[in-house]
Amino acid sequence: MAGATRGPAANHPLDGGRPIAGMTVEATEPIYAGQVVDLSVVHYRRPSGMVVRREVIAHPGAVVMVPVEDDHVLMVRQPREAVGEYLLELPAGKLDVPGEPPLDCARRELAEEVGRAATTWTDLGGFYTAPAILEEYIHCFMATGLTAVDHAPIAEEEIEVVPVALADLEVLISEVHDAKSLIGLLRLQAMRLA
Repeated sequence: MAGATRGPAANHPLDGGRPIAGMTVEATEPIYAGQVVDLSVVHYRRPSGMVVRREVIAHPGAVVMVPVEDDHVLMVRQPREAVGEYLLELPAGKLDVPGEPPLDCARRELAEEVGRAATTWTDLGGFYTAPAILEEYIHCFMATGLTAVDHAPIAEEEIEVVPVALADLEVLISEVHDAKSLIGLLRLQAMRLA
């Protein structure tokens, strides 16, 4: 999956990513097909002619929201069984509705996870989470002008909404262990310092 084109033009020293022109897929061996991810072994032929074998996890992509309300950022605490911890994170969700634009997904997930709607959305860019093995690309949005909305929390998620004062943003950044949340919070901090 390719992310959106942003920033400097291609071939600029600060160009963060561009397609590998001339790369082809020689073979794909499906290993596992799950509800959230698929795993395959893929053989790529690079433009140099070299063939490389990669284990690739396919993922539909996701959104992460940076909701700011009354001088607070709204975080969520939820169980993350894979690491055995309750993590403090920004609200986020998978692009699991076929054809749904990332901003529409962000609006839906903000309502589902924190019970809010936003009047203003700011695109904070996007990023790959682990591009050596994973196709997941996360779109990051700041949400402001928040109002409460009726929502039915998903019981399985066990989400606790945790407002954190913007005055404590540096401490929050030092305590969060979730990469997508760190990126969203650092982009919020950069906007505040600009």
